[in-house]
Amino acid sequence: MPRGIMPRRPSRSGRQDKVASAPMRAKTRAAKAAPAPEKPTAKPAKSASKASRKAEIAAKRYNPLASDRINEILQRLDDRYPGADCALHHNSAWELLAATILSAQCTDVRVNMVTPLLFEKYPTPEAFASLQPEELEDDIRSTGFFRNKSKSLVGAARKLISDFGGEVPRTMDELLQLPGVARKTANVVLGSWYRIADGVVVDTHVQRISRRLELTRNEDPPKIEQDLMKIIPRDKWIVFAHQIILHGRALCIARKPKCADCPLENLCHAADKTWSTVDIHKAAKP
Repeated sequence: MPRGIMPRRPSRSGRQDKVASAPMRAKTRAAKAAPAPEKPTAKPAKSASKASRKAEIAAKRYNPLASDRINEILQRLDDRYPGADCALHHNSAWELLAATILSAQCTDVRVNMVTPLLFEKYPTPEAFASLQPEELEDDIRSTGFFRNKSKSLVGAARKLISDFGGEVPRTMDELLQLPGVARKTANVVLGSWYRIADGVVVDTHVQRISRRLELTRNEDPPKIEQDLMKIIPRDKWIVFAHQIILHGRALCIARKPKCADCPLENLCHAADKTWSTVDIHKAAKP
């Protein structure tokens, strides 16, 4: 092949080297620099029908403390447990006070087995006040925690003699001054003997069932009592507690509630129901 300058071959891209058009490059750069067209941001207004449906749903939202629901619960309890009263046997305010002290962490059935012989042996507060706590222990041993209960009974009797003339007081503040007496015991005496509604008795049944029915979310008895006093009419405070206690013994049993037989079944959304026709709520725990 003769020497000389070889002719340049066309590039494989179909373009000659260094001959790309300047106008084309400028056009490409301008296209990249130009801002993208804005998309419409305005949202279409909600239809009136959709808004009305949401309003209906909000109106029907479940409220466990609604007055209609509370009144229905109270009515059904009245129908199922008419004339409910204290299950502890007693013939005086002192006997009721002593029996209630003995009922702590003990069944009423057991207390009712112990108190007849106890009150026959020591018939008055004066008789209890004359004892040393150790002398009382064997008589109440079967009720459990007998040492503490002996001290409370003797201490309460002595306080009645020294400060209240041997009479069980009729006010919450005075009752709370007695050894072994807290709000539950005071409410039992005031409500069941004097018929004074100063609060709501909160025992283990009331504590458990009130939470099951979503009447409270608290676990502490004093706080549960305050919650119940806000939603239960005052003229129902005494009987409501007795009805719930009976209900807890008969149907709303702690380990296996008899939901199929319960008059409150379709008002209850408890998480531990054994049978249900309504939604279960995880927050409704005993």
